[in-house]
Amino acid sequence: MGEQPEESGDARKANRTELRRAFTLPAVIGLAVIGIAGVNFANGLAEQKAQSGSSEKNCEVLPRAALAPDTGALFGVNLDWHSKPLAAFANDLGHKPAVSVSFTGFPLTAKDEDDLRRAVEQIRADGHMMLLTLEPHNGLSTVTEETATALAKDLAGFNDDGVPVVVRFAHEMNGSWYAWSQQPQKYKEAFQTLAKAVHSTAPGSAMMWAPNYGGGYPFAGGEFEAKPGTPEFLALDTSGDGALAMDDDAYAPYYPGDEAVDWVGMSLYHWGSTYPWGENELPEPNKFADQLTGDYKGANGDDSLLPDFYGVYGTQHGKPVAIPETAALFAPGAGGEPERAIKEAWWNQLFSPTTHQEFPQLKMINWFEWDKDEVEVKGRVDWTVTNTPELRDAFTAALPDWFRYGPEESCRPPQ
Repeated sequence: MGEQPEESGDARKANRTELRRAFTLPAVIGLAVIGIAGVNFANGLAEQKAQSGSSEKNCEVLPRAALAPDTGALFGVNLDWHSKPLAAFANDLGHKPAVSVSFTGFPLTAKDEDDLRRAVEQIRADGHMMLLTLEPHNGLSTVTEETATALAKDLAGFNDDGVPVVVRFAHEMNGSWYAWSQQPQKYKEAFQTLAKAVHSTAPGSAMMWAPNYGGGYPFAGGEFEAKPGTPEFLALDTSGDGALAMDDDAYAPYYPGDEAVDWVGMSLYHWGSTYPWGENELPEPNKFADQLTGDYKGANGDDSLLPDFYGVYGTQHGKPVAIPETAALFAPGAGGEPERAIKEAWWNQLFSPTTHQEFPQLKMINWFEWDKDEVEVKGRVDWTVTNTPELRDAFTAALPDWFRYGPEESCRPPQ
């Protein structure tokens, strides 16, 4: 869920935080910003200019249907640009990441557009693809044909500049903490409106549908939860028993349809074993796969009533599956298991040959490379894997051969 420190005192954030603590294995950590304004791109842009020259080839942006690799998975990053430019992360990794995550509000302001253009320059030089998370904080009514068309034109420009884009629109719509939450019909209509514009205007851009992991569904008590007697409540009561509970489908009522959706995604983190979070604990064996398939029964509870997200949307619907964000919690100074043991146990699950074999539709995994304060633990969490030599060396040595990265050489926008 997107954290916004500038709003930390208001009731909305407090409500959202309590819901996460009480009901969920938190599945997503957002950037500590609404957009990417204020990000320092200077170092990366300087390196880009130093590398540029007449020998650069033109960038090639594949059509959206070809953005998912035929085999293997794209490896990417959600990076703290304030602490490390993309060029430095690529150097640490030994590869240019195939995907770089950005967040912005929607509709885009002129400043948002300018910031995104700067991100495109950075990604073209030191990465490959942008995963753009759009957050309509003023509600789904802001998605109109006009605002959708404006976004699609911006995306077409980014594609023309050599950067493909996957748009993750209004993530965690099945939660109850966002202005776009638990409004399945309005959400689907908004997603379809945006998808229609993107598909018709930006051939190198695709749409991602990304609900929140359903542990704790329906996340009762949030500011935007569906109320009994409303059309939204009736649409979400998939069991037809007059109540919203764990046996209602946490995903299907929000699915905008195969024509609109190009990718499906779900962020999965290891926050620890049991609530309250903040203890340094090893992830349970097979936790990643169990959460992805709705089979998790562990220390934090029984989530086996959840649908098989991978099976339904990756296999039955035939969509490429993404893990837009993932990492394992380490709270410095909290005691417990050592940092490397925790993170290594988690990335070994992600990178294992079994993961590749069992989930051939898994086409993207992005690491959350941040060291930041988290309200869930009332303190600092270091999610990073490249900031210390020992951990970086272990992580890069573990990268599997089925990962796909950005091109080794920089390219220039097609003339």
